[in-house]
Amino acid sequence: MIRPHKTTIFAYAKESSTLFELKRIVKGIFKWPSDEQPLYKDDQLLDDGQTLGECGFTSQMARPQAPATVGLAFRADEALESSKALGAGGTFKVERLLSLHP
Repeated sequence: MIRPHKTTIFAYAKESSTLFELKRIVKGIFKWPSDEQPLYKDDQLLDDGQTLGECGFTSQMARPQAPATVGLAFRADEALESSKALGAGGTFKVERLLSLHP
């Protein structure tokens, strides 16, 4: 599911899907260019070429009742605002959350 502010949109991806493919889903919904969508897991920037499974997003840890969460950073008004996965430490403002169910 994709959660911009208080809206929830469900999106499904397989463990074999790459992060770039996930970014294409986000681009289709929000019209943000893929190269302006840094994705994070536990405060670590993820590589577009990795699969969801390689990043640790597996069907064992991402379920419909408890989807996995990816932090999504985005540019708004020339300022970079970042979000982090729920439960992750840091001083980042949560603006966008991207949750997956592989």
